[in-house]
Amino acid sequence: MGVFPRRRLAAVALVAAGALLATAGCAGDEPAEDGKITLTVDVFSQFGYEELYKEYMASHPNVKIVERGTGTNLDDYSPKLTQWLAAGKGAGDVVAIEEGLMVEYKANPDNFVNLLDHGGAELQGNFLEWKWEGGKTKDGKLIGLGTDVGGMAMCYRKDLFAKAGLPTDREAVSKLWPTWQDYIKVGEQFKAKNTGAAFLDAATNIFNTIVLQTAGNAQGYHYYDTSDNLVVDSNPAVRQAWDTTMDIVDSGLSGKYGSWSEEWVSAFKQAKFATIACPAWMTGVIEGNAGAEAKGKWDIARVPGNGGNWGGSWLAVPTQSKHRAEAIELAKFLTSAKGQIGAFKAKGPLPSSPQALADPAIVEAKNAYFSDAPVGQIFGEGAKTLKPVYMGPKNQAVRTEVENAVRTVELGQRKPDQGWTDAVNNAKKAAAK
Repeated sequence: MGVFPRRRLAAVALVAAGALLATAGCAGDEPAEDGKITLTVDVFSQFGYEELYKEYMASHPNVKIVERGTGTNLDDYSPKLTQWLAAGKGAGDVVAIEEGLMVEYKANPDNFVNLLDHGGAELQGNFLEWKWEGGKTKDGKLIGLGTDVGGMAMCYRKDLFAKAGLPTDREAVSKLWPTWQDYIKVGEQFKAKNTGAAFLDAATNIFNTIVLQTAGNAQGYHYYDTSDNLVVDSNPAVRQAWDTTMDIVDSGLSGKYGSWSEEWVSAFKQAKFATIACPAWMTGVIEGNAGAEAKGKWDIARVPGNGGNWGGSWLAVPTQSKHRAEAIELAKFLTSAKGQIGAFKAKGPLPSSPQALADPAIVEAKNAYFSDAPVGQIFGEGAKTLKPVYMGPKNQAVRTEVENAVRTVELGQRKPDQGWTDAVNNAKKAAAK
């Protein structure tokens, strides 16, 4: 999915990470239980598969499914998966791979089953074309089946908008900010009302949204070009996103909560900020963090600018799995149109299947937590025309350094020009490792 980016639920991250480590040696090795085989599924954040597992096990009585990693942040999950793959043991029978890391795993395709050798080709029509291609290596192997795409919107607290004298209706709110500069102006109006809350949660989340949106609407890449050259300092999309984010920081609109930190989670519960950049999967994060008491206080508007995509993942089957055939069938089920619809209903990740996107269950979907927002329309309308952004070999490491630099400016530790220099220099160091 896609959090992220570094998608996390910080309140349970440490517990989940510990569970992931504690069970590392047992994937696929559990003894038969009344003749059953155990399939281990490794995920991060929230994929929404719990009910799907129950359904699958009911129709496959010889299979027991164990999921590891729910709530784990990507920065904890990915190094362990890389370690298990390198060691040739420990990985799940089915593993999730986030978009920002897919290129790194493609570099070692022999770690994964080529799904084209197992009936995968007939599934191509079940996925958006770019999502299907994203699961393929340069030599044509298919190592991943798409789960979700991110999409993009802006989630906001209606009660805080009302307190600031701003419109609360989602269409009226959408009209307030056709551009990011308009978003800043609305933020300044909000700030002037002294509601006790910040206008937005964190500069890093806004920066990532803007850079992906800008790159998607331009050349289609941000930190690396499509020849895998690092272009942080020469790509206008990155600098434009940086400058706009610095305008937001300079305007004092950010709550300065470290994205995915415990303070960030607490800020949801305490209504400490009014807006947050909101790909489809973020709706599940918000509900989980803000809690039941905030139901009906949130709503969803269009994002400033023009669309965008943040997040999305694939499911892959490591060659080390002792139950490859069964794991492949489970991965196909979870990424089928039916599986993607089930995950959407559970946790909100937007399907990457055109059949799922056209299904009434998605088209007509409303989210009661978000004031019955028509999430199927809000996120689904643009999904088929999403413009993916190419991500190079060290994308995650580079992104971390750039966002760390954003954070130092947000906290007042560096000036914007100093932060930009840090971002470029540290990105180059990360890419060279």
